[in-house]
Amino acid sequence: METMTANHADTDARGDLISYLDFHVAAGVDAALDEQPHDRFTEAESVRADAASQAEPATRREPLEPRREPFEPRREPLEPRREALEPRREPLPPRSEPPQRDAPSAEGPLLEFRRELPSRNAPAREPPRTYGNAAGAKPGEAADDARARAAQMKTLDELEELLRGFEGCGLRFTAKNLVFADGNPQARVMFVGEAPGADEDRIGKPFMGRSGQLLDRMMAAIGLDRTSAYISNVVPWRPPGNRNPTPQEISICRPFVERQIELADPDILVCLGAPATQTLTGTKDGILKARGRFYPYRLGDGREIRALATLHPAYLLRQPVQKRLAWRDFRMLKSALDGSAAGK
Repeated sequence: METMTANHADTDARGDLISYLDFHVAAGVDAALDEQPHDRFTEAESVRADAASQAEPATRREPLEPRREPFEPRREPLEPRREALEPRREPLPPRSEPPQRDAPSAEGPLLEFRRELPSRNAPAREPPRTYGNAAGAKPGEAADDARARAAQMKTLDELEELLRGFEGCGLRFTAKNLVFADGNPQARVMFVGEAPGADEDRIGKPFMGRSGQLLDRMMAAIGLDRTSAYISNVVPWRPPGNRNPTPQEISICRPFVERQIELADPDILVCLGAPATQTLTGTKDGILKARGRFYPYRLGDGREIRALATLHPAYLLRQPVQKRLAWRDFRMLKSALDGSAAGK
């Protein structure tokens, strides 16, 4: 009886554990957290260093040592116990020794090493860039480099290609795909969110999960879809575990999204959520206070467009009662688009 009770208890505990894991999977949890905090920015540097070391060519192998003679134990002839009964044995012929190979000259490896030394007259190689918390890196070095390189891009295709090879942000080494944009870059309205999630990282396009489905329905309510809108994020790579991007990561990626807005040149910019609103408008207010207002957004050439702050679809999935506020904001967007079209 006690054995049966113990078995039932083990089965119930196992079922509870499976239900607990199913709940986490349904909630979108896909990474475990440790008890101590981790500096993901520093870990990304080590990931990049490991990736660089794996890409280096294999080092030259050292020459093999000369082959040694096989070890032969010394055999002493056994003394016969009865000589009369033992037949006389003829001595065996001497065993031929294996041919010896010439030992490699010490000058060989030395000459090879000398050939690999750079000439004094050869041009010096440019040292690789270091970013973030790497040794010798200055604060904001990666952000300054991103700003300088983004300003040189003349088209959205060039900007996307630059991001695919950019190594200044550690998120590039942990994400599966670059999530650059989706929709029509010639559209009059551009939506900007915070960062990709698991679905976006897998597909390579922004707003592909449940929040993307809600955004599609919100746009459809005012006559928009992905052929009449352009969609992007402040950070184009997914942070591990769907965590929030760090201030350093946002600072590095900000020049790229700002250049993306300049090249797309929309009439109205819609900031989805607090991170996008605070990054692009400079306001310090929370999203519930900042939403429902137009902010001036200055482009690189000095022109100004209007930026509307509203709630992120992911927040609306967690707080459905706030959808009424988002509906008011989208009605403001609809009126602004209609007024802008009438004025042209």
